[in-house]
Amino acid sequence: MPGIVCAIRGGPASQPTIQKAIQLAEKTHQTVYFLYVVNLDFLTLTSTSRVHVVEKELHQMGEFILLTAQTQAAKNSVTAEPVVRKGQVRDEIIGLCHEVGAEYVILGQPRGQNEVDTFTHEHMEQFRQEIEQESGAKVVLAEEAQ
Repeated sequence: MPGIVCAIRGGPASQPTIQKAIQLAEKTHQTVYFLYVVNLDFLTLTSTSRVHVVEKELHQMGEFILLTAQTQAAKNSVTAEPVVRKGQVRDEIIGLCHEVGAEYVILGQPRGQNEVDTFTHEHMEQFRQEIEQESGAKVVLAEEAQ
């Protein structure tokens, strides 16, 4: 049975994305695979020798974030599976889509308070198209609550 991949970063900005995935799962009766990707690229800018400690802590944080999302899904009688991966977000989304036979990918456009979007509209559109082409899944964008 096909599933829904929902990539989240955590925090309040992820709530619309989580809710969109749950709503779609309620309609389609598909399992949601909440995905959190540990990406350590930012550590190339530092000289820390504690990469393994940082990676472990980010992995544990991801597990907690996904447990919270999974609990929200269960309250709506939606089956959800947590998946924590290490790597590039794009590659991990596509890989998980292939593994679970995803029909949909839910993406948000998170931003901090008084900040511009993480992706420009053009970048987000390009990212969406790449995910659709390489995964075969339809990308659904969740709008941030205003």
